[in-house]
Amino acid sequence: MSFADTLKTLPGVSHLSAIQLLDAAGEVVATIENKPGQAGSLAVYNHLAQLHGAINADAAKQGLDIYGEHTADAQANPGKHPNIDRLIDLIASGTTLRVKQVFAQP
Repeated sequence: MSFADTLKTLPGVSHLSAIQLLDAAGEVVATIENKPGQAGSLAVYNHLAQLHGAINADAAKQGLDIYGEHTADAQANPGKHPNIDRLIDLIASGTTLRVKQVFAQP
């Protein structure tokens, strides 16, 4: 299944304006916004956080599977897909990022 097809199976994120990724000290290390070019990653990271409680190595591995064909492209072109690169780095380092949802204003 392609990434676009897989995205259709993930929970919706229209209620979110962004998610913040926090390190062990509680510092925001990245923000993924609900906007074109990032909405797919927002859905992936939100889904992983719902399943795993945080983005750890197991969640990251599942995320790479979800990204499908984009994972191979990210591995061949570091820096091209920063949200996939982050998952690869989490697996290598064994670190965990907490996820804070930023809800959209009604």
